[in-house]
Order: sequence, then C-alpha cells, then structure tokens
Amino acid sequence: MYFRGRILRNADPKGRLMLPPEFRDILFSRTPEGRVVLTTYDGCVVGFPFPDWEDFEHKMNRIKNAPRRVRDFRRLVLGGAEDMAVDAQGRIRLSRAHMAYAGIDREATFVGQGPRFEIWSPERLAPVLAQDFDDVAQAIAETGIDFGF
Repeated sequence: MYFRGRILRNADPKGRLMLPPEFRDILFSRTPEGRVVLTTYDGCVVGFPFPDWEDFEHKMNRIKNAPRRVRDFRRLVLGGAEDMAVDAQGRIRLSRAHMAYAGIDREATFVGQGPRFEIWSPERLAPVLAQDFDDVAQAIAETGIDFGF
C-alpha cells in the first residue's frame, strides 16, 4: 500500500494535524502502534512509517568517512527527525521547528509519495506543482517506464 493524493488539513493551535484516513490506514498496516518519523527535507516535513525510517537510518549510518555535504545532509534529515505515534483521534503533532522549517502556519497539505508522505505549506507547494514537467516526463520515459499521459 502506498501513500497517494493531496489532502488539505488545518493544524490546531498545538500543531496537530488530522491524518487523512487512507494515510492512517496505510501507516497502521506498516506499524501496528501507528509510529511515524517526521523529518525535514526539500522545504517540507516528510513522514515515514517507523520500519521504513529505521531501514533508511541504518543505511545512512553505514556511510563511513562521509564528505561534508553528506554530513550536512544527515544533520538536516537525521537531525530533524522526530519519532511519534498517531494519537487516539488520528492526529500527528508537528513541532514548532518542523512548522517553521516548512513554513506551515495553519493550513497544511499532505502529499502522498508512495512509501512516505510529505506535509507542505500550501503556499510553498503551489509553485512546485506549477512547474513545467516536460523534461521530467522524457527522463522517466528514458528509464523504460511508460508514462503514457
């Protein structure tokens, strides 16, 4: 099961966001206790089911004598990681640091990304989605994936 779609939600004053029901179902199918890791990347907050995060973290920690850019990337992504469980009402809580990083004030858009999801400020997401993707479609086609839209 994969995270799909874009769903707009409102954060409450404590930074809690109601997970879309389909996202919650996927998360609980991957981790019975509803554990998720939220981290910073690409100007948004990225959510990983806990088992997928552990796998990623183990791979990152196997890199020995990493160059400065890789160490900085780890600082952003691993240093920005927060482990939490979905509460009884199906919500997750964004920390102030995550909200500031992603520019989220009140509204947030969940964006499914297959095995993980992203949480964006609608204002920051709009120009990302408004780009011309003709060159990307060509690059995808060159990998052998039929992108027949």
